[in-house]
Amino acid sequence: MVMTEALSLLSNGYVLFILGYAVLLILIGALVGRRVTSAEGFFVAERRLGPALLFTTLTAANLGAGSTVGVSALAWRHGLSAWWWIGSAGIGSMILAFWVGPRIWRLAVRHNLYTLSDWLDLRYGKAFRGLLSAMMAVGTLALFAGQLLGIAWILQVAAGVPTTVGVVAGAVVTTLYFAAGGLFSAAVVNLVEVAVILAGFAAALPFIWSFVGGWEGLTAKVGQNLAEAERTDAYFSMGGMGTTAIVGYLVMLVPSFFISPGLIGKVFGARDERTIRWGTALGGVVQLVFAVIPVFIGVAAFACFPDLSRADLALPTAIKEMLPFSIATLSLAAIFAAEVSTADAVLYMLAGSITNDLYKRFLHPSLSDRGLLWGSRLVSLASGVAGVFLALRLESIISALTIFYSLMSVSLAAPLVLGLLTSRASTTGAILSAVLGVLLTLFCTFYSGTATVNLGFGVLDTATHLVDVGFARLNATTCGILLSFVAMGAATLLMPARRSAGERGLH
Repeated sequence: MVMTEALSLLSNGYVLFILGYAVLLILIGALVGRRVTSAEGFFVAERRLGPALLFTTLTAANLGAGSTVGVSALAWRHGLSAWWWIGSAGIGSMILAFWVGPRIWRLAVRHNLYTLSDWLDLRYGKAFRGLLSAMMAVGTLALFAGQLLGIAWILQVAAGVPTTVGVVAGAVVTTLYFAAGGLFSAAVVNLVEVAVILAGFAAALPFIWSFVGGWEGLTAKVGQNLAEAERTDAYFSMGGMGTTAIVGYLVMLVPSFFISPGLIGKVFGARDERTIRWGTALGGVVQLVFAVIPVFIGVAAFACFPDLSRADLALPTAIKEMLPFSIATLSLAAIFAAEVSTADAVLYMLAGSITNDLYKRFLHPSLSDRGLLWGSRLVSLASGVAGVFLALRLESIISALTIFYSLMSVSLAAPLVLGLLTSRASTTGAILSAVLGVLLTLFCTFYSGTATVNLGFGVLDTATHLVDVGFARLNATTCGILLSFVAMGAATLLMPARRSAGERGLH
C-alpha cells in the first residue's frame, strides 16, 4: 500500500519537479554550511552579507504564504485593494532600511550582539530578555509547525501530496539547509528561492492574462459575477475594502516588518550600514511591485471561479486551471519556495531564542563558541522534529500557542522603538508597557461576554475580536501594541532611565 502510494506520487510531474528542487536547496545549504565554523558565522554570517544576499534573505522571509496564498485570497474577496497587505510590508521594510536597521546594527557591531534579545539584555536587563525569549521560543515553534502545515496544504491542493508527506518534506528541506550553516547558508539558499519566486509568478502573468481575455475580459467577468456596477467599481478600486480596513492593515502590519526579531537578526549580518540601506530598501521596493502579481491572480481567479468553497483556494486553483504544465510547475515551485523561505526565517528565530538567548544566557554562560555553534545546529534539527510532531499530532493547539508570538510582538514594539529613539526609555517603562499591552491583547482575544464592550478608546466586537476606534478596526495585537506605546511614552516622561546612555546600549 505504502509502495503503491509512493510510486503514484513519483509518477506525478509536479511532485518530481518539487522533489528535484528540494534536493537542490539541501545541497546548496550543505555546501555553504561547510564554511560556517563559528557561532558568529551561524547567527550573523560573520557580518559579511553584502547588499545582494541581505536583499534576498529579507525578501525571502517577507514573501511567504501570507504574501502569496493569503493576498490572492484577499484579492479574490476584495479586489485590487488587497495590495495594501504587501504594501504594508514594503513600507515597514523602508523604516527598517533607513532608521531601525542602521541604528541597531551599529550597536550590534560595537557590543558583538547576535540576536535582538542580546540588545534587549543590554538595554533593559536580563529579566526582560528572558521573558521575551521564552515567549518567542514557544510562539515560534507553533509558527514553524503552522508553516509546515501551509507547505503540506499547498502541495496537497496543487499536486495531491498527502498531508503527512508534505509536512515531513517541508521540515526536512528547511531544517537541513538551515542547520548546516544558519544565516549564511539560509541567505545563499534564499538567493535561489527569491529567483524562483519572482520567476514563477512573473511567468504566470501572461498566461493568466490571456486566459481571462485581457483587461476587458477580466472586468466583464467580474462585473457579471458581482452583478452591480457599484460593487464592481469598488472591487477594482485601491480603496475597495474601505478606509477603515486599509488603515487597520497599515497599523497592524507596518510595525511587524521592522520589529521582527528574525528580520533584525538578518540585519545584524550585514557588512555595513550602506548594505542595510540598499539591500533592505531594494527588498521593500520589490515587495511593493511584487504585490501586484498575487492581487491580479486573485482577481482573475474570482473572475473565472467565483464559487470556490474557500478564498485561499484562489491561487492553487489558478495555477492548476489557467497555466500549462511547465509554467504551473514553476509557479508551484515558487509557492513552495515562498513557504519554505518563511519557515527558515522562523527556524532562525527559534534556534537563536533557545540556544543563545535562553540556554547560554541563563543556564550555561561559559558555553564555548564551538559549543554554541553545534548546540544551535542540534536545536535546529530537534526543532524540525518537534515541528513535524506538533503539526501532525497537535494541530488543534497551534493557534493557541501562536498567541505567545503575538504577545512577544506586543511586548517588544514600544521598548524597541523608544529604546532606539531616546535615552530616557527605562526598564520600568518597558515592563509596564509589556504588561499592559499583553493584558489588553489577551482581553480582546478571549473575552466572550456581552456582544460589544466599550474600552474607552474604542468598542470591542467580541464576535470578531476587532476593536472599532473610529478610523479603523484593529485586531487585538494591534490594540495591545498601541497601548504599550502610550504606557511606555508616559513612563519615559514620568520615570526616565537614570543610567548613562552608553550603559543602556545606545552608543
